[in-house]
Amino acid sequence: MRILFISAAYPPLQAGEATNASYLCKHLADRNLDIHVLTSQGNHGNGDARISVHQIMKNWSWSEMPRMSKFFSQNAPDAILLMYLGLMYHYHPMVTFAATVAKRRLPSTPFVTRFENVALSSDPARTPFLSRSFRKICIKPWAGAGDISYSFGTLLRDSNHVIALCKQHQITLFEESPKTEAITTLIPPPPNIRIALSGGAEARQRQRTKLGVGPDDIVIAFLGYIYPAKGVETLLRAFHSVTRKRQHVKLLFIGGKFGLDSDGEGSYVQRMYALNKELGLQGSTIWTGEFKAEEEEASLSIQAADIGVFTFVQGVQLNNSSFSSMAAHGLPMIATRGPWLDEPFLHRENVYLCAPNDPEALSDSILQVIDDAALRDRLGKGALKLASEWFSWKRAADRTLNLLRSDSASS
Repeated sequence: MRILFISAAYPPLQAGEATNASYLCKHLADRNLDIHVLTSQGNHGNGDARISVHQIMKNWSWSEMPRMSKFFSQNAPDAILLMYLGLMYHYHPMVTFAATVAKRRLPSTPFVTRFENVALSSDPARTPFLSRSFRKICIKPWAGAGDISYSFGTLLRDSNHVIALCKQHQITLFEESPKTEAITTLIPPPPNIRIALSGGAEARQRQRTKLGVGPDDIVIAFLGYIYPAKGVETLLRAFHSVTRKRQHVKLLFIGGKFGLDSDGEGSYVQRMYALNKELGLQGSTIWTGEFKAEEEEASLSIQAADIGVFTFVQGVQLNNSSFSSMAAHGLPMIATRGPWLDEPFLHRENVYLCAPNDPEALSDSILQVIDDAALRDRLGKGALKLASEWFSWKRAADRTLNLLRSDSASS
């Protein structure tokens, strides 16, 4: 079976979407499937010879729609999976009509759209006037007048199946098009890192020594790319409060700058470095910087930690692959509770929840988990159970493949 992935984000681009696309391709290639990736120029992949990477797209604009259409015919896949995030495609709406293009070229080929984040969808208003006019005058009549979404084009109408990564995404898609509920499957993203198999006490001690962590230090770890939605300023201010009440605590940042820079967010990392210095935390914080998802370094650093912490501005959700990556290690974790908390998250059972954007609440939560060994043990065991039930790569690959093998047009 030949499967075509469409993803503007792919290694070596530094973004969770790129890594997750790569891992999903790898897990399906492990099943002896013929995997192809249509991606942006420069995204050459990570050298897996089983995956054919076609880095032929320049900017995913209207002028490249014929190129994409021609590639569909030449590649002749048995199924197509679009990894969709407006930010990945520079917010241009062209790719939101990819399902329609595929149906015109390959009418019997299942087309599945996986929405990475519905909040960062296409925004035609960001494109020049001529581009908006072309969409209205040429593309809409060509695609057919019915059920064309401003943000999602014809993806909801013409996809055979839709994959949502969390409850909030489902709700947004259903509100946009109630008919979408019948074709939507919830499949949260599994871990985005290679899990170190050479773990244990000795490996943990070696990594702690490498990180400059003392035997009595409590290490609180943050995993993932650093950008505004992660709420790092809240974490730094909370940790500053913790250091004034407890000795021998360290804050470990595992990750670096986000590769999909939007609206000048790249400066955010520098602002967080400056805030760290302003708070006088240089001796208590460790910044590993970027890591390679296919190597074990990030996993070993998680094993060297004692507590994980996630300060998402909108609260933790099932689509947070950094959370699933840490959960797979059985680390007791603290995370912020937002308005769209998914049911699998259970306070004080598999995660310790606190209010977002509140340094004092986060500081109190960190101290509570530090001081309660029984709670840490329960949270760690709960995290492993959560990872097994919701973040398994086998489960995600099985369910995705079942949708790709479906030949029943639901649109």
